[in-house]
Amino acid sequence: MTQGAGLRAGDLPDDLTAAEAGMWQAFRNGSGYDLNSGDAVVDDPHGGQPWGPERTVRARIIAWLLLDGPPALAGRVSSLKLAGVRITGALDLAGGTVTPYVEMKGCRFERDVLLPEARFTTVRLVNCSVPRLEAARVHTEGDLHLPRCRFHNGVRLTDAQIGTDLLLNQAVVHRDRTGRSIAADGLTVGQDLQAELLESHGELSLRSAKVGVSLSLRGARLANPSGRLALNAPQLTVERTLYLSPAGVGSPLLSGTTPARGTRIQRFECQGGVRLDDGRFGDAVDLERARFVFTDDQELSLRRVQTPELRFLGEQPERGKVVLSGARVVTLVDRAGSWPGPGNLHMGGFGYENLVPRGPFPLTRRLEWVAAATAEYNPEPYERLAAVLRAAGEDEDAREVLLAKQRRRRETLPPAGKLWGYAQDVTVAYGYRPGRAAVWMAVLWAASAFAFAHTTLEPMNSDGHPGWSPALFALDLLLPVIDLGQAGEWQLRGGWQWLAAAIVLLGWILATTVAAGATRLLRRG
Repeated sequence: MTQGAGLRAGDLPDDLTAAEAGMWQAFRNGSGYDLNSGDAVVDDPHGGQPWGPERTVRARIIAWLLLDGPPALAGRVSSLKLAGVRITGALDLAGGTVTPYVEMKGCRFERDVLLPEARFTTVRLVNCSVPRLEAARVHTEGDLHLPRCRFHNGVRLTDAQIGTDLLLNQAVVHRDRTGRSIAADGLTVGQDLQAELLESHGELSLRSAKVGVSLSLRGARLANPSGRLALNAPQLTVERTLYLSPAGVGSPLLSGTTPARGTRIQRFECQGGVRLDDGRFGDAVDLERARFVFTDDQELSLRRVQTPELRFLGEQPERGKVVLSGARVVTLVDRAGSWPGPGNLHMGGFGYENLVPRGPFPLTRRLEWVAAATAEYNPEPYERLAAVLRAAGEDEDAREVLLAKQRRRRETLPPAGKLWGYAQDVTVAYGYRPGRAAVWMAVLWAASAFAFAHTTLEPMNSDGHPGWSPALFALDLLLPVIDLGQAGEWQLRGGWQWLAAAIVLLGWILATTVAAGATRLLRRG
């Protein structure tokens, strides 16, 4: 009988070791093949304990089973389910079509796992030690699970297509020779991408990736000390929510649930820049309690991001920048202590429709927030904030914001413009406090009337003139344009001429500022 005919009949090849023969039979039976010793220290795939030939199989035998293996036993479905197995040689399934179910738990790979352009139903590698996973353009109909695995030289999932879920929970991934830990540009995931409690040592790259439901990096720790970016994900599309928020550590982790009382919480932490430019998120971007550690030239970049809700509730970055230029959100949920200081916040063209502060966030702090984002005067952030406050019924706060805008603008004007600005501010607060004008007019009228009451003026025309009235005379000087028949009927000499000129000048200033304020109010209406 030829070897090919024997394999088709299910016979064992002649050159298999005892461990490989057991794996071969378990594959045909669809049962698990567990070579663990029962000693947790010895069985740790990431430990230094040696595994001998009794629990060692060759990678080419695994490839043989998966690509051209023997038929299943009668009434069984063939599958590869390994536990505690040491695999020598590179597992090369590149370009192949693997029909059987694949699950490996606590296994130790001595060489790389090569899956580029391979096709699977479902693949699960759980708590395995892998030098490198090379899986560019891999295609799975179901899940790709890699929880608790350790990859010593990175993972490549460029242009991979995962039918349902991609799991990287509690995985530890070290950088490859290009500086990337996970290279997943162009990745497509049909449902969830869960990378909770992930440890990434290098750049996590998700450029132009698409996730069908949610992307969870809850409790993940990303660090790239030798590069500029720890998370590089421009043009990322997530149909629901991106979570950069805490996760519970301890008991079995259930994604998205509230941790039980007493559960230790691990926040999302990123040491290195974050780039989410041009991202599209269907529900929200959640930065609850996130911690970012930047150098001076690194930033959290959310340029042109679009999402219904941005939860900016992380820890204030001590260094680096936060950039929201051109971003569009419906609801901004934020905390006063989460935003960076002056010079480190950029919000040019940032649009939002609702503000939902968590904790105290008084208007004075909100104005400091806007000022921090505008190193040079820019009216747009003030006008956006005022519009949002007015839409929420906070008209008084909206006026305060617009007044702050005028005061900020005043600092950019030449001396004459500044002087005129101060006059408008002191008199009617640029028209946003019009009641001041009436007070100033009344004070000036009373003071000038009192002064003129202590003098007697000679009439210009002795033949006919109105009766002397200090109050009407002062009012005629104070009100421009309007003629009450007093100012031109009496002669002024010496200091009274200077007093009258000052009253006329102040009257014009008050009238002009009132007119400017009224025009501004009409425009807002």
